[in-house]
Amino acid sequence: MDLLLQALLLGIVEGVTEFLPISSTAHLILVGELLGFHGPAGKTFEIVIQLGAILAVCVVYWRRLWGAAIHVTTQPSARHFVRNVIVGVLPALVIGAVAYKYIKVMLDHPAVSAVSLIVGGFLILAIERLVKKGRFFAVEDFPLPLAVKIGFCQCLAMIPGVSRAGATIMGAMVLGVDRKAAAEYSFFLAIPTMLAATVYSLWKARAELSFDGFALIAGGFIVAFLSALIVVKGFIAFISRHGFAPFAWYRIVFGAVMLAVLFVK
Repeated sequence: MDLLLQALLLGIVEGVTEFLPISSTAHLILVGELLGFHGPAGKTFEIVIQLGAILAVCVVYWRRLWGAAIHVTTQPSARHFVRNVIVGVLPALVIGAVAYKYIKVMLDHPAVSAVSLIVGGFLILAIERLVKKGRFFAVEDFPLPLAVKIGFCQCLAMIPGVSRAGATIMGAMVLGVDRKAAAEYSFFLAIPTMLAATVYSLWKARAELSFDGFALIAGGFIVAFLSALIVVKGFIAFISRHGFAPFAWYRIVFGAVMLAVLFVK
């Protein structure tokens, strides 16, 4: 398959999976393995296309983000929104920096992602069955301790295959957050979390980074942005009607397929 076409396909995979509870890391690993993709050196491609997904969330929620930014000093709700996003992302920033080298080691073992997908799928099914009603319906209304706890839940996504969105949303629901608010909070936490992770990864890998193959990087970035834009807009409506069980079953099947592919290979 043409290298540019492979890059575009991986950009779509990143954009579609980044904000769903199905693990973008696991999908990029498996699809990359199946395609035999060898793009720009030093993981530049995989790192940069994440920025496209981040941009999609900023575009979809720009009014809410801008409103919080300009009213943070005058409106308590805006202040609480900003506070909850900041404290929610701090655990991931600290633990991610400390555990960076261990996370990289796990990324080199695709079987970890496959097992995490399957286990996470069954956990989502259990949480969907046990958690019926939330007590918190807006990010602005989260008490400070709740935001901190959800932030620690997000850290579970440092295990490849767990899914940042999945860990954040499911953790929030267990802690009493409504589905819609849990999903939106995962979007908002994604912006500083993914931006910090991307910048940190680029800095740590600066000696081996190269922007050769600019067309591949640009193409992957653009399609990641467009596909994530569609997913973010439709995700809330989908879970309101169908819940998270479809994603759980998909994780279980995909994880099993991933294990089979790795075993055969």
